[in-house]
Amino acid sequence: MRKTLVGPRLRALRRERNQTQAEMAQALGVSAAYVNLLENNQRSLSVQMLMALTETYNVDWRDLVKDDAATQLTDLRHAMQDPVFDDGAPDLTELRAALDHAPKLVTRFLQLHQSHRATLEKVMRMGSDGGLPDLVATSPETIIHDFFRNHRNHFDELECAAEAVRAAMPGGPDDVYSDLKERLNRQHGITVTLERIHDMPDSLRVYDEEAKRLRLSEALDHPNRIFQLAHVLGLVEFPEIFDSLTAGAGLSEKSGLARCRVELANYFAAALLMPYEAILELAERTRYDVDRIAAAFSVAFEQVCHRLTTLQRDGAKGVPFFFMRIDKAGNVTKRFNSTSFHLAEYGGACPVWNIHNTFTSPGVILPQFVELPDGEQFFTISRTTDRPVFSRDTQERRLAVALGCELSHAERIGYAAPYRLSDANLFWKIGINCQMCPRQSCSQRAHQPLHMDLPLDTNRRGNTRYES
Repeated sequence: MRKTLVGPRLRALRRERNQTQAEMAQALGVSAAYVNLLENNQRSLSVQMLMALTETYNVDWRDLVKDDAATQLTDLRHAMQDPVFDDGAPDLTELRAALDHAPKLVTRFLQLHQSHRATLEKVMRMGSDGGLPDLVATSPETIIHDFFRNHRNHFDELECAAEAVRAAMPGGPDDVYSDLKERLNRQHGITVTLERIHDMPDSLRVYDEEAKRLRLSEALDHPNRIFQLAHVLGLVEFPEIFDSLTAGAGLSEKSGLARCRVELANYFAAALLMPYEAILELAERTRYDVDRIAAAFSVAFEQVCHRLTTLQRDGAKGVPFFFMRIDKAGNVTKRFNSTSFHLAEYGGACPVWNIHNTFTSPGVILPQFVELPDGEQFFTISRTTDRPVFSRDTQERRLAVALGCELSHAERIGYAAPYRLSDANLFWKIGINCQMCPRQSCSQRAHQPLHMDLPLDTNRRGNTRYES
């Protein structure tokens, strides 16, 4: 069983009450030395002490045992690898000591680094027409992404709700469409109709709450029609869960809250169509063969990729993946992350990454081993995904999706099996994007980095016009 260490939270609790260690010890009926050991993480928290703290200080025990250390340690390591710092980053022992003994300082440092990151990102995306954007405010998309990542892209409340609904459905994957229609009608009085494209020229799904009518466009293929039914069912059947989760997302704007609710409803839909235990078992047995999983659950390739990023339940975890979707111009249209892979957060604009090559090979899975400038290595697969076609004008609106994990998990994935992982030449040197990439000899460089000057020599021409 994992030890529960609560040093920083216990120290913060004591200081909020303006107590000394001796005064806290007296209130709890223990020795001051024991309180000191707890605060310095030299003793783990017992059940008896947890109950004493809860009763004495009237605090929720879940707040005391909440463990954010792993996420914060990952964030701290990445912050230390930022090119703005010189060489000689602190080692893991130093970083853990900072988390143990100065948690508030670490939190504020990470907030400062996040603000720096957001500012740099917005500077890079500034238009050429002038108009300096608000460099302080963080976009709702970034807040939602961080909200999901802070939960390891896993929400057990939605998993349990989806499992309960699926258990009550009598049929298998082939019957889910009719089962969902029946449940919507029987329990919520909602009628589902399939509409011609010319009757819904600009929409794929329209739900009229007053009329209790859910309209789906025939432009949706069968897997996506099922997904949309599951999406709406989650919203109408479990509004209190969505209210509770969105309340903790840190969003204030109505549009941002709505976007968060949509993403959570998508999560519910995926959990309903691909139940946790069943997809984890199949994923491990097939070594994460996305096509076989999609066939087994009658879902789309992209839906499986997204679902695989959510398999982070305590005691039953799958490979921790990141997922990203881009358009032909390299714009990120969807991103989810249960890893420390920051490429998904900054846009994935590096042309060396083969997610961009998928558009020349539609429908073909392209595996690739990549290495970031800080030395981190990952395994990724990329493939195109087609969007619904409304007319001749909407043909070839393909997007590309990428699924990736840290190199340490690659042996669990069948797509990596043909490769010799010990081969140093296996890895492609990629970057976040040109504006943030410090690589000095990249033939694909399109911009001068914002945070450093590349060497220039008038007597020599290098790979690009930005270096010599």
